[in-house]
Amino acid sequence: MRKSDTMTPPVSINRFSTKSRLKMTRFALIILAIECFVASPALAQTAPDATLNQKSFDTTVRPQDDLYQFVNGSWLTETEIPADKSNYGAFTKLSDLSQQRCREMIDAISNEQHPDGSDAQKVGAFYKSFMDVDAANEKGIDPLQDELDKIDAIEDTPTLINHMAHLTIIGVDVPLGLYVSQDAKNSTAYAVHFIQNGLTLPDRDYYLKHDKKTLKAQLALLTFAETIFAAAKIEGGEDAATAVLEIEAKMAKASWPRVRIRNAKERYNKFSKDEFNKVIPEVDASEWMKLLGIDPPEYVIVNTPSFFEELKTIVSETELSDWKAYLKFKLINAYEPYLSEAFVDAGFQLFKKELAGVEEQKPRWERGVALVAGRGGFGALGDAVGKLYVERYFKPEAKAKMDQLVKNLLKAFGDSIGDLTWMGEKTKVKAREKLGKIRTKIGYTTKWRSYEGLKVDAQDLIGNVMRSNEVEFRRGIEKLGKPIDREEWGMTPQTVNAYYNPTKNEIVFPAAILQPPFFDVESPTPLNYGGIGAVIGHEISHAFDDQGSQYDGDGNLNNWWTEEDAKTFAELTEKLIAQYSEYQPLPGKNVNGKFTLGENIADLSGLTIAYKAMGYEGLDAEVKVADWTPNQLFFVGWSRVWKRKYRDAEMVKRLLTDPHSPSRYRANGPVMNIDAFYEVFDVKEGDALYKPESDRIKIW
Repeated sequence: MRKSDTMTPPVSINRFSTKSRLKMTRFALIILAIECFVASPALAQTAPDATLNQKSFDTTVRPQDDLYQFVNGSWLTETEIPADKSNYGAFTKLSDLSQQRCREMIDAISNEQHPDGSDAQKVGAFYKSFMDVDAANEKGIDPLQDELDKIDAIEDTPTLINHMAHLTIIGVDVPLGLYVSQDAKNSTAYAVHFIQNGLTLPDRDYYLKHDKKTLKAQLALLTFAETIFAAAKIEGGEDAATAVLEIEAKMAKASWPRVRIRNAKERYNKFSKDEFNKVIPEVDASEWMKLLGIDPPEYVIVNTPSFFEELKTIVSETELSDWKAYLKFKLINAYEPYLSEAFVDAGFQLFKKELAGVEEQKPRWERGVALVAGRGGFGALGDAVGKLYVERYFKPEAKAKMDQLVKNLLKAFGDSIGDLTWMGEKTKVKAREKLGKIRTKIGYTTKWRSYEGLKVDAQDLIGNVMRSNEVEFRRGIEKLGKPIDREEWGMTPQTVNAYYNPTKNEIVFPAAILQPPFFDVESPTPLNYGGIGAVIGHEISHAFDDQGSQYDGDGNLNNWWTEEDAKTFAELTEKLIAQYSEYQPLPGKNVNGKFTLGENIADLSGLTIAYKAMGYEGLDAEVKVADWTPNQLFFVGWSRVWKRKYRDAEMVKRLLTDPHSPSRYRANGPVMNIDAFYEVFDVKEGDALYKPESDRIKIW
C-alpha cells in the first residue's frame, strides 16, 4: 500500500528532499507503497484489554451501518488535530514516536565527539547546522547568491536549458524531470526516465480549475513568490511572480493527469538515442545528459512525451527574462526551509497553511530530525540513523513472527487463486508463478547506504543540503550499467509504511510499522491479522492490482493474461471504481475511483486474504476477547488502524494527489464486499453497509 505511484522505491519523500527529488521519487515509485497497517508479533488468542482500547468506540453507531465510526467514533469526536499537523491518526501517532526516538539518538550524537568524516560526525554536524537558526537569520540569502548570479549570467535559451542540468544535480525542481530506475520491460537493467516536472502547487488541477479554493491557492503562490523575491532583495518581484505563475500554468496545461501517469503501459515510451535528441527543447539532449554526468545511453524512457512536445513551444514563446525569474524562484523555493526565518515563514504560509490547513509551524527540532533522518523518505543520512534505530528498537523475534504471517498470507493468496471462478487455468498458472517469485524484506536492509562522499560542516547548512542533494543524485545515476541491486531498500527502518515494488516483485515492511496498533507481541491473533496481516495482504495484492498485474514474476511489463480473463478483471474493477467514486468526503468533492483504484483493489483483496489466512491459525471461534469473537475482532482490528482526522485543505489536496482513498472509506469500503463481514456481524438488507450478494465485488 503506498503513498505513491510508480516505479522503484522512494529515494526521499520528506521536506528535506527538495521538491524536485520529492516529485521524482513519487513518479519513480510504482512501488505501490501505502500508508500501511502494522503486523503483530504474537499469535496468542488472549491478551490484556490494553491491546484494544474500546474507549475510542462509538456504541451509538452499529458496525453494520458504519464500522469506521463504530470503532473510532469517540476518538474522532474527542481528538483535535495538533496545530502543527494537517491530519492526525494512528499512522501519524506512530510516526511521531519514530521521530521522537530519532531525536533522542541524534541529540546524543550531537553532544558527543566523533572522528571527522564518520557517519556519527555527519549526523551530529548536519543537525547542528540546521538548529543554528541565528546563523541562518544572519546569512539571509547570501548562501544562495552565487547560484542566483549564475542564473543572472544566462544570455540565451540553450544556456538556460543547460543550466537546468546543474540545478537538477543540486536538487532544484525544473521542468525536465529525470530519474534512474529499472527498465519496466527489461527489469535486469537500469534506464534513464524523463517525466514532466516543475510545478510548485501539488497538482495540475490547482492551475486549471477556477473554483474558489484553487484560485485562492494560485493567489497564495503569487504572494509566496513575491515574498521570497523581496526577502532575497530581487527587484521587480511582483512582475517576476506573475511570470512564474504564467509559466507554471502553461506547463500544468501540458501535464498529464495523475490517472494517466498511473497507467504503466501509457507511460512506457522508449526513445532511441536519435529520437531522444529531439526530446529536450533548444539543445542536444545527449550533451545535456553529459552535463549531468551521464554517458548518453542507447535509449531513454520518456514517461510523458507530449509534455515535452508542448514544453518546446512554451520555451520558445516565453521571454528569457521570465524563464530566469522562474529558475530563481525554483532555486529559492528548493532551499527555503534552510534559509532565514523570513523564507521559512513564507514557505509555511503557502505549503502548510494554505495548501494543508496547518495552523502552526512544526518545532525546529522536528524539522531538523526530518532533514537528517527522514520522515517517510531518506533525509540526508537516513540509513546512518536507521542503523541505530534497528539496534535499539527492532526485536529479532518480530522478524520471525512476521515471517510466519507472510508465509500464511502467501499460502492464503495461492489458495484464493485456486478458488477464483472468473479466472481461467492458463492465467492461474502464471499468477501462481508470479506469487511464488515474490520476495519479502522485513525490518531493515542488509546493505546500508554509504555516505562516504558527503562532506558535512556544522557551520554550513545550505552547503550541507546542496552537497547531500548531489550525493543522492549521483547515487541514482551511478546505477546505470550496473546489475540491479536486489538488496536496496526504498525506505528507512524508521519509516512507518510499507510497499510493493513491481519491477523487483518484492514486498517490504520497515521496522517502525511493526508496532501497535499494527503489530504487537501481546495482541490477540485476530487484531494482528486485521492489522499487519491486512497490510501484508495489501502489499501482496499490489502484485495483482490493475497496474501491478501487468508485470510478470520477473518484474517485466509483460501481458500474462488471457484476453477473456483480462476483460473480466477489467469489468470487476469498473464496479470498484463506481463504488468509490460515489464517496464524498467534502461537499462537492468526490473520491476519484480511477485514481485510487490500485489501492482500493489492494485494500479489498488484502483484507479478504488476511481473513482467509487467519483461518489457518485454528482459533476457537467461541473464545472471546473483550466480548468479541475472533472473527469480529479481526474487523475491529482492521478499522482501528484507519482512525484519522483531516483538515479540509488537506483533504482537498489528497483527493487530487493521493492514490489512497480517505481513511473512512478504506475502513468501510472493502467490508461491504466481503461475505465474512456479513456473517460475523449479521449484516442484513437495510443496514447501511449492506450490498446484495450478487453486487458484492470479489476480485482476489
